[in-house]
Amino acid sequence: MRFQPRHRHVIDLIFPISLFFVFAASALSVLILAADLYASTTDQLNVNDENRTALSYISEKIRQNDSGGAVDTLSIDGVDCLALSAVYNGTPCTTYIYAYDGLLKELFINDGISFSLNEGQDIMQIASLSISRLDEHLYLFTTVDSTGTESSVIAAERSVP
Repeated sequence: MRFQPRHRHVIDLIFPISLFFVFAASALSVLILAADLYASTTDQLNVNDENRTALSYISEKIRQNDSGGAVDTLSIDGVDCLALSAVYNGTPCTTYIYAYDGLLKELFINDGISFSLNEGQDIMQIASLSISRLDEHLYLFTTVDSTGTESSVIAAERSVP
């Protein structure tokens, strides 16, 4: 029995190569779309994280210092400040939380000592913080992050003097 040699056509070579390139192009486009989706999701989470972190920090500070009217708001040099009063080792002290020069800052200082707002400890970047008193023991904090996104939280004193 004699086998006849098989004739090879050009399509036998072109079809697998073209199928490979279609597969490679599809894989590359899916990879590019996934990377773009990941980048946009990460950016959105970072934007939300700035505001949430600042507002959570302020809320937690109020909870930590919530005793007998220790929470107050005031304006120092035109900057809204949250003032948290306490007595440490018999010395009255105040913690000021405020936004200054694009940063959320905290300043812990003995009462009666003069200070400047730029002396505070840098907490995190934030464009602005506004504090308003809604009620005698109810506060509204609004932050604006570096991208201009605004977020708010309402916090209440739980202890009443």
